[in-house]
Amino acid sequence: MKNTHLEHPEDSILTGDLTVLNWFSAGGDLSVKIDGAPAIVWGTNPATGRFFVGTKSVFNKVKIKINESHEDIDANHKGNVAQILHCCLDSLPRIGGIVQGDFIGFGGLSEYTPNTITYQFPEVVTQSIIIAPHTCYIAKNDLRDAVAIPDYYLWIDTSHVKFVKPDAYILHGQTSFADVEEICNFARQMSTMCEFATVKEAAKIKQQINACIRVGTDVEDGFIDCDPNLLRLWKLVKSIKEDCLFLCRNNGPHAYINGDRVDAEGYVLTNKFGMMKLVNREVFSRANFTLAKSW
Repeated sequence: MKNTHLEHPEDSILTGDLTVLNWFSAGGDLSVKIDGAPAIVWGTNPATGRFFVGTKSVFNKVKIKINESHEDIDANHKGNVAQILHCCLDSLPRIGGIVQGDFIGFGGLSEYTPNTITYQFPEVVTQSIIIAPHTCYIAKNDLRDAVAIPDYYLWIDTSHVKFVKPDAYILHGQTSFADVEEICNFARQMSTMCEFATVKEAAKIKQQINACIRVGTDVEDGFIDCDPNLLRLWKLVKSIKEDCLFLCRNNGPHAYINGDRVDAEGYVLTNKFGMMKLVNREVFSRANFTLAKSW
């Protein structure tokens, strides 16, 4: 799949695309969504055959910022991001593929708040940097055509890099969220009564939904500018997502928001129907909208 922003399952149905109702119960690769910043991309540049590091700007269509040397970093970046990339260029292992991960911090501590969530490690991190890899890419000619796939590397800590890649699993030994199939069928029936939005209209609806989440109010029919039946379907799909999220667990470092323990930022499920995120928007997304960021 193309390198695109991960969608919330409930938002994906606003234009009438009901693929997510198959996605929920199809199983696939479940991974933990780590809340780091900035995003770091590294690997071998298919256009030159040389090792590179960068942010998500390596995927830009026009002003591409790929750094194969410290001089490139100084030319393309400033401040904290440049400092992080300099250390990444020196520290990250040389690989033949292309990987994206989240920067957690520099070594020397046992507690980190790279973005919204605070992570506690059982002991002080001795490596230079901490990275949470999550996505691999396939690109034949250059990074503008990169296609995302699940991370297939087995990450082992080095003397310079601590990798954070928790195992994610579904409770009770389940391999999929098959238990939601019945309610997904009900959602399909409900969809026949909906007036779906255009792509432009859906973008506006998402803005209105995010505004509700930001201020902590319920998503009400009168506030969201769309067909009431469509909003009811959105709420139903959101409840299906929350049922699935309730069953997800991981063995990663302890995570906190404002001192309150949370399971994780969320999870990402990848299967033949796509790659989407399972996130509690009232907990994590609202915090992400409102809390000051340290980086």
